[in-house]
Amino acid sequence: MPEHDANNGHEASRIPDTAKSLDTARTAEVTSSERKPGRSRVGLGIFGVVAIAGAAALVYTGISARQKSAVELQQWTEAQAIPSVTLVTLNAKPGVVSLNLPGRLQANDSAPIYARVSGYVKDWKVDIGASVKAGQTLAEIEAPDQDQQLLQAKADLANARSAEVLADVTLKRERPLLESQTVAQQEIDQRVADLASKQAAVNSGEANVERLEVLSAYKTVAAPFDGLITARNTDIGSLISAGSSAGRAMFVVSDVHTLRVYINVPQNYAPDVKLGSQATVSVPEYPGRSFPATVVASARSVDITSGTTQMQLSVDNAKGELMPGAYANVKVDLAGVAGTFRIPVSALIFDERGLRVATVAQDNRVAFKTVTIARDLGNEIELGSGVAADDQVIATPPDGLAEGDEIHIVKLQQPKQATPKVQPPAVGKNDGATS
Repeated sequence: MPEHDANNGHEASRIPDTAKSLDTARTAEVTSSERKPGRSRVGLGIFGVVAIAGAAALVYTGISARQKSAVELQQWTEAQAIPSVTLVTLNAKPGVVSLNLPGRLQANDSAPIYARVSGYVKDWKVDIGASVKAGQTLAEIEAPDQDQQLLQAKADLANARSAEVLADVTLKRERPLLESQTVAQQEIDQRVADLASKQAAVNSGEANVERLEVLSAYKTVAAPFDGLITARNTDIGSLISAGSSAGRAMFVVSDVHTLRVYINVPQNYAPDVKLGSQATVSVPEYPGRSFPATVVASARSVDITSGTTQMQLSVDNAKGELMPGAYANVKVDLAGVAGTFRIPVSALIFDERGLRVATVAQDNRVAFKTVTIARDLGNEIELGSGVAADDQVIATPPDGLAEGDEIHIVKLQQPKQATPKVQPPAVGKNDGATS
């Protein structure tokens, strides 16, 4: 019993201690909960101030950026309103103008060979590409009709000669009888006239025989000069008609040692291409090569259809490299006119005030000058008057450019040559490391 009472007393003493601990914890919890709302209000206030300051900074930055952009935009717009131009460099030295014109090579002498007698081709001796000499036989023609005409003409001539002899003998016999009054004077006169008629018939017969003999010689077709056979349009047994120039020629013989080339020079260049002017001829079959030529003739008239003047050039072809009939490009170098300036066509202004160019005056202001054209070179123009060597001519004046307008000059930059970049030497992992 005493032990049981002691235990009960110990447990009774532990209960008040536990209750006290619980009260202490509640008090601490209540104190902590009372302090937290105050700290939260302070944190929220600081955060709000920071947020407002950041927003104000953003608004200020945005407004400043917009104001700066507006100023830059205005400056850019004003700069764009001033046109930018490039200038032309004037060169007072007369340059060389190259005139390139198409032409067609032709043989210096070219003869189509036609038959002078009618008949059949007995044989032909040469073919295309063969070189021939003057008088060389090209072909032979059989002409039986021609042979018969010659025989008949010879027979007629013999008959005329016999009649002439008889008339002469008769006159000689009767002339002495005139003195004895055996024959009348009228009869003697008739004998004299008859003899003259017979002599004329003989002369006519001789001429006819000679004509037919000459024609018979044309049964042999010969080359008229030294040259090259460039065409053959006949064969053995072909029927040939005399003088058929409307048809195809039997042969074409061409002298190709010297060739001719004709060019049509525009009217504005014709005065500059004079007799003796040198030129070069190039053909597609020899790329990169040129052959010298000389102007030897001029038509000295302008074709009303093309507005050009025809000129003839001579080309030496001693080696036979050039072929007649081939297309050729002829280049003629013309000396520039002294005291002129050359500008691109784009620099010209043609309006109701005439032909002008735009130049740059003081303070980069536009000044127009009236000019005249000395020669049209295609992409360029030679000015005869209106500009000086120190004038700054605008290469391509923009539309709407007026006198006194401000401009901005842009200098054309020459392309720079690319320089190889030098790579630094490779460095290893341990190179340059300090310990």
